[in-house]
Amino acid sequence: MIVFLPLSVAAAPYAALVMDARSGEVLYTNNADTRLHPASLTKMMTLYIAFQAVENGEITMDTLVRVSSNAANEPPSKLGLRAGQKIALRYLVRAAAVKSANDAATAIGEAIEGSEAAFARRMNRTAKAMGMTRTTFKNAHGLTEAGHLSTARDMSILGRHLIYDYPQYYNLFKRKTADAGVRTVSHTNTRFLESYPGADGIKTGYTRAAGFNLVASAERGKERIIATVFGGRSTASRNAKVKELLDLGFRRAPSNVALHKPDKPGVARSKPEVERLTTANPNPDGRQGKSIRVASAAVKRSLRPKARPGSTAPPPLLVADAVKDDIDDLVKQAQAVDVPPEVVASEIAPEDSPLPRMRPESLFLASTGDEATAPRPEREVVTRLSTSGGRHWGINVGRFPTRFHAEKALLKTALLELETLDGTLRKVVGRNSGFDANFMGLTRETADLACRRLQARQVQCFMIGPG
Repeated sequence: MIVFLPLSVAAAPYAALVMDARSGEVLYTNNADTRLHPASLTKMMTLYIAFQAVENGEITMDTLVRVSSNAANEPPSKLGLRAGQKIALRYLVRAAAVKSANDAATAIGEAIEGSEAAFARRMNRTAKAMGMTRTTFKNAHGLTEAGHLSTARDMSILGRHLIYDYPQYYNLFKRKTADAGVRTVSHTNTRFLESYPGADGIKTGYTRAAGFNLVASAERGKERIIATVFGGRSTASRNAKVKELLDLGFRRAPSNVALHKPDKPGVARSKPEVERLTTANPNPDGRQGKSIRVASAAVKRSLRPKARPGSTAPPPLLVADAVKDDIDDLVKQAQAVDVPPEVVASEIAPEDSPLPRMRPESLFLASTGDEATAPRPEREVVTRLSTSGGRHWGINVGRFPTRFHAEKALLKTALLELETLDGTLRKVVGRNSGFDANFMGLTRETADLACRRLQARQVQCFMIGPG
């Protein structure tokens, strides 16, 4: 029996690449730099920019997005949005990541940049900043359009950035189902996620011109592999090929490799934005200020302004790492100064307010017994006094690429869940693969309640037991 495939699917060129996600080393390629139709792999970039925009304060996950007729009229796969409808960004993100909804992807792009064309330009700037040298985006969803092309290599690079740049959102790509506001949606690649041990994403794609595409990642122990396939002939054959490539990757990748995360690109702004941001505001007297060039690199350290003479600078609300270093230096300098006791006393109390004398060692506190005549007991050294009342439990709300991001997440989570986390200790623990954000000093019941409440708000959380 001869089975005839649709001509466009049968003719879709095949390409593949296998990468060690930890180092970015390429372990296998086949036609990996040929520009092909990415299909819905495009949504990986749409979602990356959505995460970036939220991080940058351009939009929030709770922002209500007004759905345009352009977004509502996108062809399937779709969420079924209506023109004029308002829906929170978080639901659009879930629909695009899990169901690969085209209407949701377009609505995300329009919400962030005002139009899909402007969003596509930002996608291209971001791709260039990542080193995706052979990719051109024309839309936010990936439906076939002239010039909308990418490569297996470029999509693997993008997948690696999603894993390491936004680990707090990466779990979206392995959810079997998700609440998308208007309805619950199911994952487009559940079979692969359930059948391959360690698989946790990332994105499928299909159009007639592209064939069946997939960027997949799996983690086993300390090893993580990314495998990308373009031009599969069916879902089943594509999944089988990706499993074969992942197996190849785990065989070839060394067990112990130092983690070298990709450099996270900054916000890729358009030329008009750069010109606007690099021009100074008018002076108070109405004269136009000079043009100021903004450095492309992020500011590593920001010194506090000096206080005016005769005034005391207020304490900062939040202490960043650089400021902590300044405080540590000042403490060390103060401790190094040998100040005579009499100078300290004169500074603490004026002459007309003498310091109280030390209590005689023979003096005992009042009591109802005859302790005053009893021999003085031996001093007991207390190494630790616990008043925790069983508060030996904690919760973890994620692992982050830097200490700053972990501290930021702890602060945001504490403000989000004041009822159960008030009075806890916020603790950042450095690991080889990042920084854990923990809340400590909870009872088991409170830790369980806090996690359940945070998970209901779609915040990652798990409990940490004593020790």
